[in-house]
This record gives sequence, C-alpha cells and structure tokens, in this order.
Amino acid sequence: MTINKFAFIAFSLCLVMMAGEAYAHGMSAAEKQAIIDGGNWAYLKLGATHMLTGYDHLAFVFGIVFFLTNFRDIVKYVTAFTLGHSVTLILATLYSFKLNYYFVEPVIALSVCYIAFHNIDGFRKYLGVEPPNMLAMIVGFGLIHGLGLSTRLQELPLSVDGLLMNTISFNVGIEFGQIIALAVMLGVLAFFRQSEYFPTFRRLANYLLIFWGGLLFLMQMHELEHATSTDSTSEVAATSDTAPLPATEQTEWKEEIKIEIAAKWELEYKFRMKKDAKLQYSWDTGGDKLFFDFHGEPKGDTTGYFKSYKESTNSKSSGFFTAPFEGVHGWYWKNINNKPVTVTLRVKGDYERMDKK
Repeated sequence: MTINKFAFIAFSLCLVMMAGEAYAHGMSAAEKQAIIDGGNWAYLKLGATHMLTGYDHLAFVFGIVFFLTNFRDIVKYVTAFTLGHSVTLILATLYSFKLNYYFVEPVIALSVCYIAFHNIDGFRKYLGVEPPNMLAMIVGFGLIHGLGLSTRLQELPLSVDGLLMNTISFNVGIEFGQIIALAVMLGVLAFFRQSEYFPTFRRLANYLLIFWGGLLFLMQMHELEHATSTDSTSEVAATSDTAPLPATEQTEWKEEIKIEIAAKWELEYKFRMKKDAKLQYSWDTGGDKLFFDFHGEPKGDTTGYFKSYKESTNSKSSGFFTAPFEGVHGWYWKNINNKPVTVTLRVKGDYERMDKK
C-alpha cells in the first residue's frame, strides 16, 4: 500500500469518526470553571479550544476551502464566514439573545450538508438549477454558526464585569483556533491534490460530509424532541421575586442556610435532587444585589451541559421548582459589590445538600 493511499484511507476514517465527536461537543467542567474565574486570556484559550473541538464548525470550513487554491479566494470566503459568526456571537452574547441550541445545532448540521452538496455540483446535477450565490450563503450560515457559539457561551454563568472584552477575547480565540485548523486543512488538501487519488478523495470526502451532516442532524432532532418533551412535562416555575410567599408557608421552612460571598467573588450552592423532586425556596441578601443563575446539571453528564432555569440580577428570589432530571440543582451567585454579602437561603422539599454527607 502506497503512502498516498494509506493517508487517503486514514483521512476518510477520520471523517466518519468525527460524527461521534461532534455529538459530544460542549463545555467541560474545567472550561466552565475557567470562564467563571474570568480573565481575557482564559476566554481566549476557551474560544480556541472550543473551535478546535467544534467539528461541526470545522467541517463547514473544510467544505468552504475544499476547491479553493487561490490565496485571495481563500481569504475572501473564510473572511465572509468569520464576519458572519463574529457578528452574531458578539451581539447575541452582549444582548443576552438566546436560542435553544437544540434548534440551532440541526441547522448547523444542515450547513455542512449544504456546502458538501455544493461541492459535488449537486444543484446542477440533481436539481437542474443554478446554485445560490456562494458568498452570500457562507455569510448567512456564518450568522447561524455564531448564534450556536453564543448559545454555548451563554450556557455558562457569565460575569457581568468586563463582558464586552471577555466576549471579544472568546471570539479572538475562536479565530485563532480556526486559523490553526485551516492551516492543517489546506496542508492536507495540497497533499491530496498531488495524488492520483484526489478525484476519488474529492467525491468520497464530500459524500461523507453529507452523510455525517445528515447523521448529526438526525441526532440533534432526536435531542430536540427529547428536550421538548422533558420541558413540556416538567414544572420549572418561579414566583415573582417581588411577590411575598403565603404567610402559612413562610414559617414552615425545612432549613435556613447562611451563605457568605466575599466582595467581587462568586459561589455556587447546590442540592442533589431526583427527577420530579419538589423544592420551594426563598433567598435574600437584605438589599445588596447579586447576579445569579439558578440552574441544574444532569447526573452523569460529561459534556458540561447545564440547564438554566432563571437568570437575573437582584437582591432576592423565591419560587417553586420541580426537577426536570436527576442531578444537581442550585444557584451560582456573583457578588458585584465592593463588600461581602450574606445570602439567607430558606428551603423545603425533597433534596440532599451537597455540603452535607
């Protein structure tokens, strides 16, 4: 077996293996901690890592540059994609515009199918029509990819301090990761163009991209159906933060917990809960406002996924909650004040405190 043939087979297998990797693409626990700790460098590193493991985004970029050999064309089309995803990533994050990523991810998967279908001249061969303007489509798909990146970023409890610079740093990291991946892609493509197997590689690679994108689309749609079903059958309701709880309920708390948060610091407080377990809660600081994110993490999850139930900046919050899945549920608080703040948390229900064995 020649080296060229071996490399061709190895690369084809990598395309197939990417499907499983892309499905697991998400924020790890270590990445979440890095974003909580803050710092522009941490955001930049997180962005680069996220892009280099974001095989759905990389597959789309690979499809863009597949037939490009002119440096000017490469810069033009990659820049179009970069501008598209940068605009929506930054604006959506700054203005807290969120879409359920189960809606965004299937479209990103279809964008991979689209670019590969374009590469095999599918519009003319199979549909008998002229293909849409490629540059415009790349910008459009870039906007959607940016929404996906922003949605993933906003799953984390972002600090309200320095949000603009942190978001820009994350985006710069995305671009660094993209440049690294692009250099590898162009090297691989240049290598295969010198090979007699390139015509076979060209067809197989793009058909595999279509298959991979379609498979990813089906998996994401399955997750969307599951998530929609879960949300529709679970109660994740919170009372108004300004509305008092009934007087009969205020004297029947199971526990009252004092939690001190240092100035300009953050802290998480969680409960272990079974699926459909109930929790009634009320917390207040006596007037000092905190940024908070009430959220849950499924038991056994290794992708870094968490579901945010309520996110705001306030001095108190109260409500009734039914766990949509088994796992840990509770609060992330960010003290934006220049002094320590004590949170008085009152709870009752079916739970296990994580600070107690």
